[in-house]
Amino acid sequence: MFALNEMQKMVQDMMRQYCTKEIQPHVEKMEDGEVSCFDLARKMMKMFGGEAMIKPALEKLAKKREEGEKSGTDLAKLLGGGDEAAGGMGDDPMIMAIMIKEVSRVSPGMAMSFGVSMALAGGAVVSKGTARQIRKYGIPLMTLEKIGAWCLTEPGAGSDAFGSMKTVARVKGDKYFLNGTKTFITNGPVADYFIVYAKMDRGQPAEQRPVHTFILEKGMKGLSTGKPFHKMGMKDSPTCEVFMDDVEVGIENLVGETESSEGRKATKESLGNERSGVPAMCWGIIERCYEECIKYARERVQFGRPIGEFQAIQLKIYEMYMHLKNVENIVYRTAWMQKKGIRDIAFINASKCYTSQAAVHVANLAIQIFGGYGYMREYPVEKMFRDAKLLELGAGTSDINALTAARHELQL
Repeated sequence: MFALNEMQKMVQDMMRQYCTKEIQPHVEKMEDGEVSCFDLARKMMKMFGGEAMIKPALEKLAKKREEGEKSGTDLAKLLGGGDEAAGGMGDDPMIMAIMIKEVSRVSPGMAMSFGVSMALAGGAVVSKGTARQIRKYGIPLMTLEKIGAWCLTEPGAGSDAFGSMKTVARVKGDKYFLNGTKTFITNGPVADYFIVYAKMDRGQPAEQRPVHTFILEKGMKGLSTGKPFHKMGMKDSPTCEVFMDDVEVGIENLVGETESSEGRKATKESLGNERSGVPAMCWGIIERCYEECIKYARERVQFGRPIGEFQAIQLKIYEMYMHLKNVENIVYRTAWMQKKGIRDIAFINASKCYTSQAAVHVANLAIQIFGGYGYMREYPVEKMFRDAKLLELGAGTSDINALTAARHELQL
């Protein structure tokens, strides 16, 4: 698959028009905190009928989860990777990639925020939660009725997320008491639900404690958030620290409502899903930069000629074009793999690494082509450069992504 089909083209055209008209005019106010990206995301969800698709699909999934729990049916076979497993978005992953790409053309931060809320926070509940949890937390998160934060990273636990994790859930009777700090938490300042990863402390040595996933709700005693971080980029996506001081919850707040399954595998699956979404964001950033530079190189005149006639500019356009097509093809392949149920760890990590680096490089080239204007906030390439940089850092740094891909291939 190297081209969009008619349905995909229609979605792309609709999204392009919508994002240009309804989102792009608000980007500066989103960056300044005057407009919430979630207000715009909810409007977009309503416009494209997202809730009408998602809610019935997840209700159906909850019913199947109940039947599976009662009968002991293999839930993976029961779900079969169909519409429900995709969160009701249908069986064409390319549609979601196109939507992410189109939003990222104007606001990568908005794409990241609703992606974290739906795909990471909502996805964690939908994939492993009970029927009750799907209804109480999963449906509101996946329809953007509620905002979710996915809390893994800690001040001292970034790339070594599990080994250096200090957040613990101490067991006292039938209650869990969570203590710890999470940082760089997307949506933290505005979240309703927090998906928190913690080590279960039943008195065993720290290195033997299993990791489990908890759902915390805004307003719980002992749960608080810090001031929003002042970031270089992705300013339209709010980020902060999350603090837990003896936050008391019951088994109903443990994802799956059982300690029988350890959470590291689920966490790695969530990270894989996050990394799989990055190429589509990079596609949007690169495409926007490329199109803006083509237009500018044709219109900008120096020494009596459009700058596009100079070889220095032409070589930069070539570089941008090749990265654009490479990233585009990676997104096509990623969607094909998702459709087929193929999970290639090396490819997921390598593509996340390459596409994020390509986005930064292309945005940097775009600023160079625009010259001093490219350094100004009034021109879109300035924002694209700032926003692209985070994609080399989040969901595992580029170095970690590259090493993970290589070690997987070497079977180390």
